[in-house]
Amino acid sequence: MKTRPDILTYSGHYFNFLEPNPETVCIEDIAAGLSKVCRFAGQSRQFYSVAQHSVHVSYLVAELGHPEHALAGLLHDAAEAYIGDVTRPLKQLLPDYRQIEKRIEAAVFARFGLPPELPPVVKQADLIMLATEQRDFMAPHDDPWYCIEGIEPQGALSAWDHDHARAAFSGRFHQLVCEAEVFHV
Repeated sequence: MKTRPDILTYSGHYFNFLEPNPETVCIEDIAAGLSKVCRFAGQSRQFYSVAQHSVHVSYLVAELGHPEHALAGLLHDAAEAYIGDVTRPLKQLLPDYRQIEKRIEAAVFARFGLPPELPPVVKQADLIMLATEQRDFMAPHDDPWYCIEGIEPQGALSAWDHDHARAAFSGRFHQLVCEAEVFHV
C-alpha cells in the first residue's frame, strides 16, 4: 500500500509535505493543530500546547519593543500544526525532518506575508518562554539547559485547555491582522 505525502486538515483540505503550497495554509488549521500539540513531546507535568506557547511568544515580542514582529512570533512554530512538535535534540538527529519543516515554514510565512527568516527578537522571546515553561511545566532537575543559560523566566504560567488555546491563538491572529491591515482573511 502506497502512502500519499499529504494529510487531511481540520478544514477539510489536503496539505502536501513535499510541496507545501501557501494557498493551502489555513489559519484555522494552524490554530486547531497547535492547540492539540503538546510542547516537550508530551513530557511536561501537564498538557501545555504549542498554540499557548505561540500566543505568549507573540505578546512577549511586542513587550520587548517590536510589535511589528508579533505576527512572526505567533506563527514561528506554525509548521508544527502539520508535522507535530519534535524536540530540539531529536531534530538534530533528523536532517530530512528539518528540511521538510523549513519548506512548510516557508509556505506559512509566504501565506501571511512574513519574511523567510524569523527576526532575532522572535528567537529571543522563544528562549525566554522556554525558560519560563521549563520552570513551570517540567519535572524538577539539577542539570542546566545550556540553550537558556542566563535567561530570566517571565511570570508564572498556568496551562490552558486546547479549546482556550485555539480561541486565544485565533483571536491573537485576527487582532494582529486587523491592526496591521495587511492581510485579509
